[in-house]
Amino acid sequence: MTTSTEPRPSLTERLRGMSPEMLGFAVIGLSGVVVNFAIFWVCVNGLGLASLRSNVVATVIAIATNYLGYRYWLYRDRDAASRQREITLFLLFSGIGMLIETGVLALSRYGLGLDGHYEQLGAKVVGLGVATVFRFVSYRTWVFKAMPELAEPEVVAGPEPEVVAEAELLLAAEEPTASVK
Repeated sequence: MTTSTEPRPSLTERLRGMSPEMLGFAVIGLSGVVVNFAIFWVCVNGLGLASLRSNVVATVIAIATNYLGYRYWLYRDRDAASRQREITLFLLFSGIGMLIETGVLALSRYGLGLDGHYEQLGAKVVGLGVATVFRFVSYRTWVFKAMPELAEPEVVAGPEPEVVAEAELLLAAEEPTASVK
């Protein structure tokens, strides 16, 4: 039994290795935030929808735009073998993120009585922040799974010399003798 003596990378090293991914997630997320807030603001102020309905509409549209960015830019090298599974999990975790975001907004409005436009916007920012952390962890862990690393081919050592010599002796003993007619 062999054991690996390689130390596990520290948390700092793992976070450092995640920096490009975090930056890409932030860029796509920021574009989704712009879409989300723009549609939310139009729904609340332009269409007169209630803040919770506006939040759901805005978040659903932002989820769709974010999926395109994640799949075709940030996680384009990830395993896409089962696209149906990926989309299902993406929608599931996005929906949970939307519930987190909408829950904070509802708590702010109905629990704390903060129903001014800027108070709703502030609650949306807080809810979106909490939901973003949840989405990042769930997307990278379960939705856009990294492709498994290919194992290094093992060097196949030749058979032991004693085994070869024994096999040659057995073969020599079994060779038929030529019969002369």
